[in-house]
Amino acid sequence: MHHPFTASPWPRRICLALSLALLWITPLSAEEPPSAEAIFAGGCFWCMEPPFDDTEGVISTTSGYIGGDVADPTYEQVVAGGTGHAEAVRVLYDPAVVGYEELLAVFWRNIDPLDGGGQFCDRG
Repeated sequence: MHHPFTASPWPRRICLALSLALLWITPLSAEEPPSAEAIFAGGCFWCMEPPFDDTEGVISTTSGYIGGDVADPTYEQVVAGGTGHAEAVRVLYDPAVVGYEELLAVFWRNIDPLDGGGQFCDRG
């Protein structure tokens, strides 16, 4: 199965501003506790990670890209525009501890969808 999320190995830089959230629930294996995955795009992915990392029930966060037309894009390609990708954060969480609704509340507390100038360090 093709997964639409590509993890980013690149260092912090100015990021693209975007406000959207997607949810995929992914069972890992019978031996591991149930987990769910949510992907949030709200501007700079490194700025989106800490609020989720500080949320009880979040197992891990991973910065990367979502959408787009270029396979395995580089950070430079994404920020230059034209690939169609948005910077995003994949949140792996325990749904027995934290619900998707609470994760959405974290997302909405940390972005302003009405700010046309961008989010976090994504200004201008």
